[in-house]
Amino acid sequence: MDEHAPIAPSGEKPGARAVSHIGLFASGGPLDPAWRVTLNFHPDRLTREGLSVLSSLGRDGVYFSQFVTGTSNGGLTARPGGDRWRWESRIFGGAYDTAPPHERPVYGALDFRRSGVGGAPRFGSSYFRLASATLGRTTFCYPDSSAGPARFGVVDRADALVAAAEADDRDALDDYVEAQVHGPVRIADDIEALVLDACYRGTSVEAEACRLPCPLEWHPGYRLPVRVLRDHPDFRGQEYVDLGARIARDGVLDAGVIGEAARSGRYDPQAVKKVWHYLARFGAPVGAP
Repeated sequence: MDEHAPIAPSGEKPGARAVSHIGLFASGGPLDPAWRVTLNFHPDRLTREGLSVLSSLGRDGVYFSQFVTGTSNGGLTARPGGDRWRWESRIFGGAYDTAPPHERPVYGALDFRRSGVGGAPRFGSSYFRLASATLGRTTFCYPDSSAGPARFGVVDRADALVAAAEADDRDALDDYVEAQVHGPVRIADDIEALVLDACYRGTSVEAEACRLPCPLEWHPGYRLPVRVLRDHPDFRGQEYVDLGARIARDGVLDAGVIGEAARSGRYDPQAVKKVWHYLARFGAPVGAP
């Protein structure tokens, strides 16, 4: 889409302009109305203010983008002139170039596989499942926007992206259909459910989740024995296998153990992220991809 001309200024909100722009290049038929967009995240991580993610969400009542929070479970490039800024400018025809950070889209994935762990577990053990009403203001691409995608969609023209993802031979953590939700995602109005990893039962994470104005659900949880972790040094690298073995509790990794390591400040956050990739890839609940 590099050749796409920027959108001419108008009185429309940036999100509406972005959806209209993507609609010009969307392909395929309508999405299955039963499919949902999910926002995968780690609920026990700390924001730059020192609050847990769930505490911050409870205070704000809105799920903000990386441009506001300064945190991410992917790359940290959401700043003027950064990679994320440039991707959004190219993909959305410049619709957000002068928009304030709080108006920018949030990123998730289309959970067309209905796996139980969300559409893009690469980015977190838990997820918000968005209400169907948000689909009309969501755009889609495949592959991820960081990979220079050539396929785009909107709710009534996007099933070709699903077909492409299903036919692709990408790793299981990378074959998601990315979703960009335009307009504010309000916890009280736009969330169908918060789905937590079972490792958080009886913890402060559950207590914080219960204070949010949305239903709480659970999935069985990620678990990865160190003996299985050691079978895959080539996936992300031996140093991350060694780190995972070091932080495991009783020979097992789960999302809570990795969260403790991330909050401790003792480890490189990018290294901890790679350990999470191991857990997400090889320790998913039975039935999940």
